[in-house]
Amino acid sequence: MKTVDMQIEETHFLDRLLAWLSVAFGLLATLLASTGLYGLTGFNVTRRTQEIGIRMALGAERGNVLRLVMREVLILAAVGLIVGVPATLALGRLLESQLFEIRPATR
Repeated sequence: MKTVDMQIEETHFLDRLLAWLSVAFGLLATLLASTGLYGLTGFNVTRRTQEIGIRMALGAERGNVLRLVMREVLILAAVGLIVGVPATLALGRLLESQLFEIRPATR
């Protein structure tokens, strides 16, 4: 004998597990993307060390050099957001159309 609540819990256990796994993999993907952006920025700075040294020797201020590097990072992040946000919204709508009588948490 089981209560209705227990039967509902057991019925939706796999769905909830899949949802939690999706969240976990999404967070892992975000962490990997952040690490990749950090590595790419480090590579670009290492590659341009001589250029940065010459700029500093010719009198460029530290803030200007920092802005030069951060501008590249912001461009990469902006391109990622410009591509990623619409793709996420489109795929979210596709996923929502696959769900039956279940509303997403954002509404």
